[in-house]
Amino acid sequence: MLDFERVGEGVVNITPFPYMVVEDVIVGDQLSAVVRDFPQVRHPGSIPLGEARGGGAFARLVADLNSARFRQLMAAKFALDLADKPVLTTVRGVMRAKDGCAHTDSATKVLTVLVYFNQSWHGQDGCLRILRSGDLEDWVAEIPPRQGTMVAFAVTKNCWHGHKPVVGRRLSLQMNYLSGSGVKYKHQFFHGLSARLKQLAP
Repeated sequence: MLDFERVGEGVVNITPFPYMVVEDVIVGDQLSAVVRDFPQVRHPGSIPLGEARGGGAFARLVADLNSARFRQLMAAKFALDLADKPVLTTVRGVMRAKDGCAHTDSATKVLTVLVYFNQSWHGQDGCLRILRSGDLEDWVAEIPPRQGTMVAFAVTKNCWHGHKPVVGRRLSLQMNYLSGSGVKYKHQFFHGLSARLKQLAP
């Protein structure tokens, strides 16, 4: 499902922090099946995969992303030791106006990988911005969340990113290599609890 060679050809930018953008990372003749099998997400928030399982094609893509080959590829690209790092995978499908504000990822995360599944995208709203600072207009790259686009970045103190507000469907998978197994269980618990509370909200 994953085009490993294309990912391997990706170039890591080092300014303002190490990040990489690669388009068309899903093998061409599998793309429509993977998008079709994306989990049916009906409420906002980051949802652990165990609570939002997709179809077979999507599951095979997740297996590729969790493979030793992909882990070794990311470790080499970003010069990171990922050998023993646990992985947390979540999906998002519904955005609110308050989502997407400029932020850095938690220090408990080592590397973040995003894959998008929107069949098309128009305009700047909802496009991921790689930022120099906490100012959403201080950006160096803007990435539309179109299907098959992957963004990966090392989690640093200055890994500012975000997007302009958008309301509605915005489909993405997020993988995080974490600093330890205890951290993974903590993230799973809070993501799961948050998702359940948002289901109850009007």
